[in-house]
Amino acid sequence: MIYVHHRIETEPRCWRAVAGELAAASRGAGLKDRGALLYGIWRSQIGRPRDELTALTVWPDGTSVAAAEAVFIADLPEIRAVASEGMLPTLRPTDHAPPSRQGNYAFRWFATPEAHWPEFLDLCAGAWPGFEAAYDSQVIGLWRTSGDRTGDAPDPATGAGWPGVRSFLLTRRPNLAMWERSKLPEGEAEQKVRDALSRRYDLCDWTVVSTATLLTATDTEDSARWT
Repeated sequence: MIYVHHRIETEPRCWRAVAGELAAASRGAGLKDRGALLYGIWRSQIGRPRDELTALTVWPDGTSVAAAEAVFIADLPEIRAVASEGMLPTLRPTDHAPPSRQGNYAFRWFATPEAHWPEFLDLCAGAWPGFEAAYDSQVIGLWRTSGDRTGDAPDPATGAGWPGVRSFLLTRRPNLAMWERSKLPEGEAEQKVRDALSRRYDLCDWTVVSTATLLTATDTEDSARWT
């Protein structure tokens, strides 16, 4: 299966209506008949425009990003622009079950020289268990981009034609307070986790981070209507 990251720019104050229509459409025949599913829809919180949505969809291997975008993105007048990009899972996720808990989701794009990519993966694998245990947080997935994309927006974290590995990391914390708490390690164990996570940035040429709220969560009354 391949994942497709969709960046959706809506008309002002139309993000809620667009998210609702996309979520409803994903339950119809369009995706299901093609063996595809909606992984999640997020509304920008910090670092991205107010009226921007991010969605992830999952498709059978061999599906082009342009075809996935055409099926998933309805012809809605409230949508101004869409840019989509194909991604392949690495260490996680190990299945296609969508994230269902609300919280503060961090979107991180990394641009890593090819020679540093194996060490980058090793640092992630070693640090994630300690990170999750210390901060009541979850690593949802780390994907490597495939190079198949639509739209003419610049690459997150890189310029056009950058030759290394571009990757996308999705993590969840329960709230913004825990986001701040995770930056200030307490004790030796947490310091080791922080050192390993920080080492990743030393291996990269660029990184970009933003946060978002999951609209398709199922653990609160407010978000249940999106499911």
